[in-house]
Amino acid sequence: MLIKKDSTYTGRQLKWVGAAILVALYTSNSWAFNLDDVAQQAKSLAQKGYQAPNSNLPSQLRELKYADYQQIQYKRDKAYWSQLHTPFKLEFYHEGMYFDQPVKINEVTASTVHEIKYDPADFDFGNAPHDPAILKNLGFAGFKVLYPLNSRKKEDEISSFLGASYFRVIGAGQTYGLSARGLAIDTAVPAGEEFPRFKEFWIERPNANDKQLTIFALLDSPRATGAYRFIIHPGKESTVDVQSRVYLRDNVTKLGIAPLTSMYLFGANQPSPIVNYRNELHDSDGLSIHNGNGEWIWRPINNPRRLGVSIYQVDNVKGFGLLQRNRDFSHYQDLDDRYDLRPSGWVEPMGDWGKGHIELVEIPTNDETNDNIVAFWSPDTLPAPGKELAFDYRLHFTRDESALHDNNVAWVQDTLRSTGDVKQSNLVRQPDGSIAFLVDFVGKNLSKLPSDAKIAPQVSIGNNGDIVEQSVRYNPVTKGWRLTLRLRVKDPKQVTEMRAALTTNDKPLTETWSYQLPANE
Repeated sequence: MLIKKDSTYTGRQLKWVGAAILVALYTSNSWAFNLDDVAQQAKSLAQKGYQAPNSNLPSQLRELKYADYQQIQYKRDKAYWSQLHTPFKLEFYHEGMYFDQPVKINEVTASTVHEIKYDPADFDFGNAPHDPAILKNLGFAGFKVLYPLNSRKKEDEISSFLGASYFRVIGAGQTYGLSARGLAIDTAVPAGEEFPRFKEFWIERPNANDKQLTIFALLDSPRATGAYRFIIHPGKESTVDVQSRVYLRDNVTKLGIAPLTSMYLFGANQPSPIVNYRNELHDSDGLSIHNGNGEWIWRPINNPRRLGVSIYQVDNVKGFGLLQRNRDFSHYQDLDDRYDLRPSGWVEPMGDWGKGHIELVEIPTNDETNDNIVAFWSPDTLPAPGKELAFDYRLHFTRDESALHDNNVAWVQDTLRSTGDVKQSNLVRQPDGSIAFLVDFVGKNLSKLPSDAKIAPQVSIGNNGDIVEQSVRYNPVTKGWRLTLRLRVKDPKQVTEMRAALTTNDKPLTETWSYQLPANE
């Protein structure tokens, strides 16, 4: 808007003109907070020495038991944006236990950025032991997002950002299970893992009709910084569009992009060593990979006695994830934790990520409270410190695993483990010292085939085992085919690698079942 020199305005008119200029600036998006603003901070941080955050948490809150910490809840009537006409609301986590460093959280509006201030009066501490006098200088440990996901009349928690760079998202009818992370550094490296931390967030105030929420985050750690933008789309399958810009301060041994973290205690392919009414107990039961060459791979997860690392070389990976394929409640029988409702997490890269590998890390655990499974993509070549790494991807949180796959490629529905045996002349089954795996393949392409179709197994095994039997038969219940594989392990102190797929006329019908039998099994 131009003002002519010879124009004359009253004071009221000048005020109106000034206001009009401001409105024009805002509506024309001349001011906007975006990923570049965070990236500038991340890049500047990377050029400086790392400053470890100081904990401001008093011992009384640091020593809280988990049950006591859970009692500290943000008051629902204090939910941020509760007075606005928007479907999204925010609540905050209080510092406590190992969440001992405050996280700065900001709100982004059309014209400003301002910090959301911590106030202990906004929290209900329940019966958690605390001294009100020690609270005034503390802060937020993280935040959660509320949205009417399952009913218009009820606000559900759909996302949580708490601890290091961890966050969780769920869709309709789901319960929290696996977590995503911003970045993983030196996972399963003898020198120890480094856990980058989201130190500051910027959350865009949503409009009344918005169906998505935008969150920016600044990541910091001794050897890396990063800028992130998350756009959360809640729904039956909630998705998160992620833009990331990473800057290394120093060389790292292993960099994990789009890491997923989950839990596996026991399941059909590795039954519980003690009697348990729950036949399966896990957040995820396998790693799925869609390679750039079109190959699909399914790797059932284990809870090994020793740390296990599996590497799958991929070029321009099309997708990978930790999935919960088994959705039958009868396999879990857990009315409290509902493992059958926990989402699968699928990473869909945007653009060409180039050469790299998918890494699966399996950590021994004795109980279900520990996340012991990690999966991520790692580039073959890392840039020099200070150079920008840009990776964009979409995260899917779903219970419809079949929708992730090509209809022309069948997938593994179940991996069942049993003692190997042979049927005697008197029809009694006699164990023969082998281990048996029954792998059920299902899919639209298989269901269209006649039950007498000529299906052949394609099986390979590493040097630590011998195949005793490999056979395929039609499964009338699943309308698919079941592979029976029996093997003898040569050295139980070593892992045993196996791969299998089904073919017809030498053409592949299924994804590749890739399994690693842990040592000492």
